[in-house]
Amino acid sequence: MDGRDGMRAADADRAAVAERLRVALDEGRLDLHEYDERLQRAYAARTYAELEALLTDLPPVTPPQSSVLAPASVGGPAVSPLAGQPDQVPTGDATARWLGEVWLPYLKVIAIVVAIWAVTSVLSQQLLYFWPGWVAGPWGAVLVVRTVTGLAGGEPRRQAIERARRRQRKRAKRERRRELRSAESNERDDPQPAG
Repeated sequence: MDGRDGMRAADADRAAVAERLRVALDEGRLDLHEYDERLQRAYAARTYAELEALLTDLPPVTPPQSSVLAPASVGGPAVSPLAGQPDQVPTGDATARWLGEVWLPYLKVIAIVVAIWAVTSVLSQQLLYFWPGWVAGPWGAVLVVRTVTGLAGGEPRRQAIERARRRQRKRAKRERRRELRSAESNERDDPQPAG
C-alpha cells in the first residue's frame, strides 16, 4: 500500500462509508446481513484502502435531481434538505430535542414516585423514608454519563440529521405515490385505441 491507500482513516471517513452503505441498503443493493457485515468492517477499518474495499462493487451516489431514474416532481426537482450539507441542521434545536428525549422519561417517573412517596407520607401522618432516591440516584447517574458522552460524540446532531433524512424519504415516497396515482388516472381517462 502506498499513497492515500496506506493512510489512516478518520472517524469522519468511517461515518461517510457507513452512510453510503446505508444508502445502498435503502436502494436494495445490499441485504441486511451483508449491510451489517460491511458496517462492522467499516468501523473496524484502519486505512483508506480497507474502507474503499467495502464500496468497490457499489455504484457512486447520484443526486436525485440528476438521476435519470428519479421521477420529476410536480413542484420542481426533489432536493434533499441535507444533500451534502449536514451543517444546515440547527445545533441548538437538535441538542435541546435530544436532551428532552433523554431526560423527560426520567423526570416523569421521578415525579410519579415522589408523588407516591408524598401521598403515603401524608396518609401515614409521618415523614417516611425517602425511597425515591433509590430510583432517582442510579438512573440519574446513568443519564448524566449518557448525556456527557452523547454531547461529546455529537449524538444530537446525528439524530437530527437522521430524522431529517427520514422526513425527506417519506416526502419522496408520498410524491412518488401521488405521481403514480395521477399517471394511473390519466391512463384511465385517455384509453389507447386497440390495434
